[in-house]
Amino acid sequence: MGISILIGLFIITMALGFPIAFSLLIAAIGATFYEGTPALLTFQRMVAGMSSFSLLAIPFFVFAGELMMHGQIAKRLVVFADNLVGRFRGGLGIVNVSSSMLFGGISGSAVADTSALGSVLIPMMREQKYDDDYSVNVTVTSSIAGIMIPPSHNMILYALAAGGGVSISSLFLAGIVPGILMCIMLAFTAWLIAVKRGYPSKPFPGARALIVSAIYAIPGFLTAVVIIGGVLSGIFTVTESAAMGAIWAILVTFFVYRTLTWEAFTKSLTQAARTTSLVMILVGSATAFAYFLALYEVPLIIKEGMLAISDNKIAILLLINIALLVLGMFMDMAALILICTPIFLPVVREFGMDPVQFGMILMMNLGLGLTTPPVGACLFVGCAVAKVKIESVLRTVWPFYLSILIALLATTYIPEISLTLPRLFGN
Repeated sequence: MGISILIGLFIITMALGFPIAFSLLIAAIGATFYEGTPALLTFQRMVAGMSSFSLLAIPFFVFAGELMMHGQIAKRLVVFADNLVGRFRGGLGIVNVSSSMLFGGISGSAVADTSALGSVLIPMMREQKYDDDYSVNVTVTSSIAGIMIPPSHNMILYALAAGGGVSISSLFLAGIVPGILMCIMLAFTAWLIAVKRGYPSKPFPGARALIVSAIYAIPGFLTAVVIIGGVLSGIFTVTESAAMGAIWAILVTFFVYRTLTWEAFTKSLTQAARTTSLVMILVGSATAFAYFLALYEVPLIIKEGMLAISDNKIAILLLINIALLVLGMFMDMAALILICTPIFLPVVREFGMDPVQFGMILMMNLGLGLTTPPVGACLFVGCAVAKVKIESVLRTVWPFYLSILIALLATTYIPEISLTLPRLFGN
């Protein structure tokens, strides 16, 4: 009965349009009353969930990403990528993917990637006679690089949800190869479609222009180097490295590029505070909800149910991928990380999968959910930037979805893709 109340209240409140954090909290409070325990205990669990030291890195990561977005770092990266690969047929599509790969390693956010790069690249592509649906498709799907390529605050949430036994630095390293593989697949797809539609190419601007644009792009790109290098070298903890990244972002955008105005700074600060507050209340609510999932042994029930269906590792991993893809279409990514990790991680561990590899599978699955209807945040942002209808985009986006799915299957069934770098440099 307790499970029915917990899951039932969650589904009902979600269907009524409640924010997911409130749905999780209401479900947890309902289970609390059913168990006859004081409601205060639920809020104590919320506070305990938000009191993890590792979570302090999130506001710094978000703030650094906002600074880089409002400080016009994206424009420098786009110019460099355009000079590098713009000479190929449909070069701006490849530029779009390349820029996402570069900016993703700075912002750590798919939505920020879509917003920042979309506002620069979509008008450029429209000016050069690219179709709007193609421009949005490339921009939206390549934005997942912001989740896979470090630093990514979603990986911190995963490490927390996994019980603290997963190294954040290993997760950062693990995301590099799957993220690059996914971007290569997307760039190839963008090129194929560009050739089919007859999109133009542009002449190579020359080695001098390429070198100059690279020099302009390096200070901004070094933000990711400061963050990741600080963690991997052991000089900084993840939190300290995130703080140093934010400081570096201020220095670069204010003193080097001179693009950080007071208005942009306050906007970055406000948006970072808003995003952090949303993440924290979500973490607290999901922690209280997860407590009752554990109390009612839901992870164990699901684990035994899946193993009863099949004891074949390939089939079980396929089922988990399908479940994550479907859930990602309807729920917020951060909430799903906190809810699904304790449910599915024990299942994959039963088959000997490394938690770091599962983290990459989870990130890519839920990242794809950000680009799919009905609640894909990146999809909505991309369509809003381009001022096009979602229906027109969805009719032609399937080749890009297929590219991501191929990268996802490779990451799922070939452990070396995500585990080679952590094994080489993780210690």
